[in-house]
Amino acid sequence: MSTHQYRITLEYLGGKHAGPELHAPLSFHADNHDDLFDIIQRVQQADMFDADTSAALALGMKLFSEVMLKHRQDPLFAPILGAYRDYITAFKQRVSQGRGAEDGRGTG
Repeated sequence: MSTHQYRITLEYLGGKHAGPELHAPLSFHADNHDDLFDIIQRVQQADMFDADTSAALALGMKLFSEVMLKHRQDPLFAPILGAYRDYITAFKQRVSQGRGAEDGRGTG
């Protein structure tokens, strides 16, 4: 098998107007060519943001980019392909450098 397989589960914990009973948990399967746990750990260790924010950013980017890669011929992605490539390059460089608070990062 050439991809890693994941089950993603999203649970609503509550919010301004409703408790956790508002939404049942959502679960779906996703494939990715990368080990998402490894990537999330590396982004967290780069200390760019707090651990939860880093995990959300890394996971969101990887889920989005995998869909975009699988459907790169779809005109929906045409306007952002080049910009996203540039962003990923800059993001990977920042993660490898382990930048943190001294570079004006947000903590929230």
